[in-house]
Amino acid sequence: MNLKVAIRSETDADVGAITEVTVAAFKALEISNHTEQFIITALRAAKALTISLVAEVDGRVTGHIAFSPVAISNGTRNWYGLGPVSVLPEYQRQGIGKALMQEGLSRLKNMNAQGCCLVGHPDYYKKFGFKNMPGLVLEGVPQEFFFALSFDGHAPRGTVTFHDAFKANG
Repeated sequence: MNLKVAIRSETDADVGAITEVTVAAFKALEISNHTEQFIITALRAAKALTISLVAEVDGRVTGHIAFSPVAISNGTRNWYGLGPVSVLPEYQRQGIGKALMQEGLSRLKNMNAQGCCLVGHPDYYKKFGFKNMPGLVLEGVPQEFFFALSFDGHAPRGTVTFHDAFKANG
């Protein structure tokens, strides 16, 4: 199937649809704590959603991606965390997540971000250039699931801390 996907910044009118997409996308995922929708709400409330994009197919929000600032213990600045990224189950494996990833990373680069990190599935995120960076860690997350992508070739060392909104649970 060849979908016509439009990627754009979220608007206030998208908030409910973003919640629905996020809940549906993570509902059957066993490794999820099912708090992703609360994380997005908390990031938005804290004005920490640096980039928040939706994917639309025929005027319907079918996907969402969020980027927010992270702290690195060595003082490296201008790095961002990716996540969550969500696509409605019936639209998965059709290029929507890829389109959201590419547009989001492009926008980060355009705002002179230095890099991006995430927790995710190794087979998926490596396609976008993310890799495990020795010396860059997220406490409590096995190294094989923590990925980073440097935009300037510099690989920071230290402990990454995502925004406090990632502790939201309801």
